[in-house]
Amino acid sequence: MPNGSLDKYITSKSSCRPGEMHQMEILLNIAIGVANGIKYLHEGCIHRILHFDIKPHNILLDHNLNPKIADFGLAKLCSKHRSEVTVTVAKGTIGYMAPEVYSKNFGNVSYKSDVYSFGMLILKMVIGEKNLIPDLESNSEVYYPELIYEKLVNGEDLESVMEVEPTEADIKKKLIIVAFWCIQWNLAERPHMGKVVQMLGSDLQTLEIPPKPFVS
Repeated sequence: MPNGSLDKYITSKSSCRPGEMHQMEILLNIAIGVANGIKYLHEGCIHRILHFDIKPHNILLDHNLNPKIADFGLAKLCSKHRSEVTVTVAKGTIGYMAPEVYSKNFGNVSYKSDVYSFGMLILKMVIGEKNLIPDLESNSEVYYPELIYEKLVNGEDLESVMEVEPTEADIKKKLIIVAFWCIQWNLAERPHMGKVVQMLGSDLQTLEIPPKPFVS
């Protein structure tokens, strides 16, 4: 694909050029495209396809920055009538892998594992990968998504912690809210991808703040 991977695009300092849409508008359009792609895999095929490795490296961009989901090496087929699948070994990439994929204590593996990975992909898009994983060697470090969540529920401005332009703040806040819905550790709280597409296309004012996605 001419624009390479989403990972390359969002880490490039020249990804938004003069005369283009604001950067957050571009990322929102990419997020909606990826969400529609996963929705098709989960709901539009004869068999449900679970990707198990949704991450920026596996999202490719065409000339118009339309995203294409790639690398189905870990994918698994299941009946549309089944919501859960059996996984004997952990599938995916650390940082994007749903908790239930590597520990049954969090629940059963299902299509909602892709929903979790999509939520982490959005967080990578808007706050950066280096802030997604806590520094285990320093007890003084705060898990960055938890910091963002606390500011979100307290109604504090997110611009200062995310270095966002005021004109793009609403888009970034919407992406953050959708991401936190997707990365709920409680599987029952995670939306299906059809609902995710709907939320991404909704006005910010119509979105509810999700429960705290994770435990400290």
